[in-house]
Amino acid sequence: MNCYSRLDIKDIIKMALKEDVGERDITTRTIIPKNKYVKAILLAKEDCVACGLGIAAEVFKVQDKNIRFKPLILDGQKIRKGRVIARIFGRAQSILTAERVALNFVSLLSGVATKTRVYVDKTKPYKVKILDTRKTIPGLRELERYAVRIGGGHNHRMRLDEMVLIKDNHLKVIGDRLWVIGFKEIKKKISPKIQIEVEVKTLKEFKKVLKINPDIIMLDNMNINSIKKAIKIRNNLSPDTYHPTPKLEASGGISLKNVKKIASCGVEMISIGALTHSFASVDISLEIL
Repeated sequence: MNCYSRLDIKDIIKMALKEDVGERDITTRTIIPKNKYVKAILLAKEDCVACGLGIAAEVFKVQDKNIRFKPLILDGQKIRKGRVIARIFGRAQSILTAERVALNFVSLLSGVATKTRVYVDKTKPYKVKILDTRKTIPGLRELERYAVRIGGGHNHRMRLDEMVLIKDNHLKVIGDRLWVIGFKEIKKKISPKIQIEVEVKTLKEFKKVLKINPDIIMLDNMNINSIKKAIKIRNNLSPDTYHPTPKLEASGGISLKNVKKIASCGVEMISIGALTHSFASVDISLEIL
């Protein structure tokens, strides 16, 4: 499963099953015959963008390698309420024991993908990337980031070791040191491939940061007028082959009400924490036939 390259999905699944089952599924083991085989389906109970069927298949496989799981749609596909999204066959005990964990993954990831798609569709007329943030459920970041991509979004830095992102709290600690040293000292300590981004909250800070020319400037919680002014200032800079003007990322206070207006201003990126911290899980059920 190469879309989850940085972790072993089986470890996450085993942990989730252990959390849910404990020592054993007392109910199922007590009342369901060991050799009873059944057919089942996964059913979407609301419109959504499906995501996580491969994870669900892996959950059942970890629980019982003989379970047959057949997805009927692809991750990223828009589906309507009432759509059967997968068929399952195997021992009833195994299917019932793994049911909740499989559904939790599919419901959560479909929720992230669905919300992301809404934002992506809202900003389609503009050349802007909808980005996630590090506001994710601990231990599930890789999966949630996958769901963002399935929804049509893009991933910001996955981990702290991927880029230099100087935020307001960093600046509070170092004071004016950043403006004194510029990026020369920073660049000596990092690979040339690593990008540098700086967060600003006002146009005054923006103009100051422009002088040290980072790769990206994050416009944090700026209103529409300020964002437009920042873009105009940036666009009026003389292009330099060796030192291109920075890309601009809008962040903070982004909602479906204002994302289209912000996109229309001309920023290259919009980062939205709500993609992974304020989504609604999709209602999906497992039905024994």
